[in-house]
Amino acid sequence: MSFGDEHGHGNDPGRTDDNFGGMGQTRTRLPDGGTGDGYGGARRPPRSSRSLIAMVGVVVLLIAAIAFANREGGGDDTSASTTGGGEGASGPQPTAASGVKPVTGKNGGIPSGFAKDEQGAESAAANYAVALVSADILRPDARGGIMSQIFAPDKAADLEAKFNAAYDKAFLDKIGLDEKGNAAEGLTYVSRTAPVGTKITQFTEASATVEVWCTGVFGTAGVSSTNPVTNDWFTMTLKLQWVSDDWKVESFAQKDGPAPVNTDRTASNADEISKAVAEYGGFTYAR
Repeated sequence: MSFGDEHGHGNDPGRTDDNFGGMGQTRTRLPDGGTGDGYGGARRPPRSSRSLIAMVGVVVLLIAAIAFANREGGGDDTSASTTGGGEGASGPQPTAASGVKPVTGKNGGIPSGFAKDEQGAESAAANYAVALVSADILRPDARGGIMSQIFAPDKAADLEAKFNAAYDKAFLDKIGLDEKGNAAEGLTYVSRTAPVGTKITQFTEASATVEVWCTGVFGTAGVSSTNPVTNDWFTMTLKLQWVSDDWKVESFAQKDGPAPVNTDRTASNADEISKAVAEYGGFTYAR
């Protein structure tokens, strides 16, 4: 999820449409032996109205937090995504492996030291998108460190204050977390993002605008959870600056999609989801 984006976080942290990267409303198809759909699978009976209401309620809360952060930050998703054509800009390129390692080190657990070229900017944007929509962004004791590592020095303090205002105790209560951003005993809060592709829309030696197409899983795993883990698809637009020999975020925004049709795969139970989150680590992303 994300701050602004929940999850979200830029000059206007978070989504512009939803702004902040995180939980979007997800339709789940379940097989039932009825008539198959146009994609070769049968649809299962829809979720109960009570489950749907609970899921929609959480999504509304997240979008409200993201919108608040974006309004305060003054960011503009449209301007970021239509800037293309700057000096050195290139057209859409396939996201194929280049064989070049994105970075040689990490700072506070977040990759750093990206190359001063288009590939470096895309790698930075992909890795920063993961951090901005992580579960840690909801934890006050971890948020400051994330902000200082990702955002340009002249933006970090102001944005952290806005994130703190959006992710206050009242917000955390509504999504089932305590004031430290932790789930109740026996539950596991999940916010895991995976970039699917990146695209440069503007590039110079001093700045870049990168779109990162993402998917992810968001929610709370556990038998008593009222916010079940669901998947989402969204695109984050990050404006980057070259500062102190690295790419840093000046602002970012988020919008829904593009989203594929969901398959009729049986959902895993809460224990399986919790175990997967604990056992499978993340990646350092690069083109």
